[in-house]
Amino acid sequence: MAAPDETALAAGLAGFVDPASGVNLGTLEAVQRAVIEGGRARVALRYGFPIGGYAHELQPLLAAHLGAAGVREPLDLEVSSDIRARAVQRQLKPMSGIANVVAVASGKGGVGKSTVAVNLALAWAAQGARVGVLDADIYGPSQPLMLGIAGQRPQVKEGKRIQPIASHGIVAMSIGFLIDESQPMVWRGPMVTQALTQLLGDTDWGQLDYLVVDMPPGTGDIQLTLAQKVPVAGAVIVTTPQHIAVADARKGLKMFEKVSVPVLGIVENMSLHVCSNCGHAEAIFGEGGGEEMTREYGVALLGRLPLDARIREETDSGRPTVAAAPDSPRAAAYLAMARRTAAALALRERASGGAFPQIVVEAT
Repeated sequence: MAAPDETALAAGLAGFVDPASGVNLGTLEAVQRAVIEGGRARVALRYGFPIGGYAHELQPLLAAHLGAAGVREPLDLEVSSDIRARAVQRQLKPMSGIANVVAVASGKGGVGKSTVAVNLALAWAAQGARVGVLDADIYGPSQPLMLGIAGQRPQVKEGKRIQPIASHGIVAMSIGFLIDESQPMVWRGPMVTQALTQLLGDTDWGQLDYLVVDMPPGTGDIQLTLAQKVPVAGAVIVTTPQHIAVADARKGLKMFEKVSVPVLGIVENMSLHVCSNCGHAEAIFGEGGGEEMTREYGVALLGRLPLDARIREETDSGRPTVAAAPDSPRAAAYLAMARRTAAALALRERASGGAFPQIVVEAT
């Protein structure tokens, strides 16, 4: 029989609502160990998403919660990560070596989708995951420039497999590596979809926890090809607060629903303009668009990201915000968004026979 202090510890842990997922630890089945030893509460938690830096965020919150639950002992916390493949469309199976494909999409252009996609990938890598980016915008590839690797050419291994290009701790593939970037892509739909499937299937991605697919705007051939031929574990919809952008984002969300790709949540980009001189924040594009969508469709609001001139400058220079200024408040917004996105994915049903997990341990 557990001692009274350990009973209080177990009950307190079970009722603690995890800030990234919004679900209590009991429902998450995250508690691996919870004992009182040597006058200290020793707790080990295991999550299904990257946990780099998370123990430091959790420690004071969990300690305060346990104290209120009657646990008097100081807390020793250990956090580990077990990233598994999640279920995809019924007719498809997860890709070999890639645990989870996550599409980042928008209903219209100009909402900063590619900036969100690249910083999402970099944030996951910074938090301890193995990450790749596929630039699926065949007509307007932007990831080579954003990652500072424009003009590079991938090598081909054994005449067949294309080697992705590494940058800032992730690997990337884009049609922009294979063509003259000054020339327009005057291709019909079948050529575009064939190019996408070849870029995805012929690239030697290695072992990845996440492959972020930066989608082109809209709901056309690329989106349908992705839904029908690519095993997607979840989609993220990027919008800005104003009503016209939200109206188009709704179309993107409904498109993924129709093709049985789960929408992990909404990212409201350019929520607040932050003055680079005085720091004053103002909602110049309005407010509440992302929150309105979350209420309407019952999905999560994964993040509200700032409109900051430095984000544009950093991305244009080939060092996106998470890589260029990882300790800045604007990077913190991306890191928090990435954590919530991975947590939303981790709550989904596991795929049968998923890829071998990556386990990382972080202790405080």
